[in-house]
Amino acid sequence: MQLETYTKKFLPRIEEQLQSVIEQSQIPGDSSLREMLNYHLGWTVPGAGPKAAGKRIRPLFLLLVSEAVGGVWQKSLPAAAAVEVLHNFSLVHDDIEDRSETRRGRETLWKMHGIPLALNAGDAMFSLAFRAMQKLSRSHSSDVSLQAYHLFTNACLALTKGQHLDISFENAENTQVDDYLVMIQGKTGALLSTSAELGALLGGAPVKLQQTYADLGKNIGLAFQVYDDYLGIWGDSEVTGKSNSSDLLARKKSLPILYGLNQRGRFAEMWQDEITENNAAALASQLKAEGAYDYTKDKAVSYTHLRAHETKAN
Repeated sequence: MQLETYTKKFLPRIEEQLQSVIEQSQIPGDSSLREMLNYHLGWTVPGAGPKAAGKRIRPLFLLLVSEAVGGVWQKSLPAAAAVEVLHNFSLVHDDIEDRSETRRGRETLWKMHGIPLALNAGDAMFSLAFRAMQKLSRSHSSDVSLQAYHLFTNACLALTKGQHLDISFENAENTQVDDYLVMIQGKTGALLSTSAELGALLGGAPVKLQQTYADLGKNIGLAFQVYDDYLGIWGDSEVTGKSNSSDLLARKKSLPILYGLNQRGRFAEMWQDEITENNAAALASQLKAEGAYDYTKDKAVSYTHLRAHETKAN
């Protein structure tokens, strides 16, 4: 069965489950919080639609794994909704921390409503994600539900640790590529790894196979983040919906930038000066000239090839 077929099968049920979760954010007599969450999830105007909603990669991955190991994928829907809500909680806060004014081609929540309300909306999503996980007890044993809850809690902590490192790197001196890789294992790898492991656990896979899927998800997450860093500097903003100068303007220590700084060449010298919209393109060009463009793309590919090789070997 092609991936597109799975997407058509899973996506409507994921959206239905997500809407059920977000409905619980309704405050009696005031719908503004729920409207903020609906907007962020791509359901309301302006700009509502699939592009604004995102690809729902994490819940799709979880359900794919659940079915692949022989489970009843419908029973995993609460966890699928939980990982997507948690992911979107992190995006709301990430936009504030990175001062990103657009996401998926639309204004971010903090830009529309201010930082205090956006922070609160993110916190609501965090709480709703755990409420979604509680629904697993209706279709799984207490032991499996508790294991799933434990995995989910660990993913939340790893995600937060990764984001802490990401923010800390902005002002840190001599950050190395290895430091970056530790950071993205938490920031991006943890939730994709947990999505895969949850799918295997809830689908009834043996422990060894659960770990294999967790490793697969981690490597996909690493590849995903590395490629996202590439897009953050050389991507087409019309396609990504996000400025390709924002990482440079925010002095974000992404992989290509770290690579360039560690070359100690012309890019490292330019980095010491003020970075504006007027000179961001020149920095991106210099970074490419020093090899960061090719290095970053090759690094992303290496994670997917590594995982494919190991999976075949197993």
